[in-house]
Amino acid sequence: MAKPFMEAVSPIKRAAIHGVELYYEHYENPGRDTLVCVHGFLSSAFSFRKLIPLLRNHYDIIAVDLPPFGQSEKSRTFVYTYANLAKLLIGLLEKLNISRAALVGHSMGGQISLSASLLKPELFSKIVLLCSSGYLKRSHPSIIFGTHIPCFDLYLKYWLSKDGVLKNLLNVVHDRTLIDQEMIDGYEKPFTDRQIFKAMTRFIRHREGDLDSEDLKRVQNPALLIWGEEDRVVPVSVGERLHRDLPDSILYSLKDTGHLVPEERPEFVSERIFEFIQ
Repeated sequence: MAKPFMEAVSPIKRAAIHGVELYYEHYENPGRDTLVCVHGFLSSAFSFRKLIPLLRNHYDIIAVDLPPFGQSEKSRTFVYTYANLAKLLIGLLEKLNISRAALVGHSMGGQISLSASLLKPELFSKIVLLCSSGYLKRSHPSIIFGTHIPCFDLYLKYWLSKDGVLKNLLNVVHDRTLIDQEMIDGYEKPFTDRQIFKAMTRFIRHREGDLDSEDLKRVQNPALLIWGEEDRVVPVSVGERLHRDLPDSILYSLKDTGHLVPEERPEFVSERIFEFIQ
């Protein structure tokens, strides 16, 4: 593929959508198909840092920080359901006057992409699912009850800081030599804002379960599924089940690859996306 295009204007943007301030990066390429990159749980647009340069010459690319993650607003009034997050994506595209786009969702971002495609199928051409979450139920009632207890956010902060970013990265990456200080700093940065833990408390409380088989069978957009065979977060068996439930889908599984496919295999992913979208 061609060398990445050097951005003359900063891609960093912000927009108020449905009362929430969204941070997003827009790598503008007028006249090209639009790709919308949707990150996973505890992540941000940073997770697409290796993939975007490989696709930059070919597509108009939008990478969104889903609230309350990344640099988007840590709202304490927003209802953090997947359906509402999907509506934020749709609202952003409508605000930007984009009438057609393909979705690229990693992990939790895959579920939100699927929800968006069900809410407004005519807006989306195709869906790329990278180790997408699937078939998860809503949090246990005891956990939902716990989110109403004062200082639950402090417990959440303790729980996340106890393991630390490095330990979490070791769990999602198969080739541990890929982990460097830039990667650690990039995934750790959003959690320096203390407000994220209060917002995440609401996220845990509000999150509905993943789409069930009947919902998935209603998805008419063609889907490309790419999975790491060493994924310890969302096993490849989930990808195989999604492949069976989605009416029009292709599945690739990669050896010696973990959950963080956009970081671990960006060249393979970009090549498959290019073939799929074209």
